[in-house]
Amino acid sequence: RSHLRLVPVPVGSLLSSYGWYILLAGVAIYLLIQKISQSLAARPSRQPGAADAAVEPDVVVRRQEALAAARLRMQEELNAQAERYKEKQRQIEEEKRRQKIAMWESMQEGKSYKGNLKVNQQEVESGASTSSAVPKSKPNKKPLRGGGYNPLSGEGGGTCSWRPGRRGPSAGG
Repeated sequence: RSHLRLVPVPVGSLLSSYGWYILLAGVAIYLLIQKISQSLAARPSRQPGAADAAVEPDVVVRRQEALAAARLRMQEELNAQAERYKEKQRQIEEEKRRQKIAMWESMQEGKSYKGNLKVNQQEVESGASTSSAVPKSKPNKKPLRGGGYNPLSGEGGGTCSWRPGRRGPSAGG
């Protein structure tokens, strides 16, 4: 009767205990081998041969030269943008300087600098081509107060005078 057994006892007990696990592991190994063989079959042309070895340094050099040329073009564009930005900043600073000078001159003449600033902006916008546009001042303008007025002297002030506040607790709630 022992001659009729196809599988020895230890192998049979092993298959009965772990059969499903062994079957699943075998299927997983089979699928893994299939996937690896497909990926290797998809790219056999990248294997460097004797003919490719002679051409490849030229290709590498051309790529590097093209990359260097592209970088140089990008750097030139960046430099041009930086120059345009600097020129704009110089123009803005020059305009601010002109406005400050105009404001200072108008303050020296006793005018309001805000009104003069608006007039100067309108002149810049409308008459940018005319360079001899000078605002005319009124010759018959009289001062608001007399020449002897001094607010620090305490005399001639009229109705305005400073009084100290009430002493004691404040009447707040």
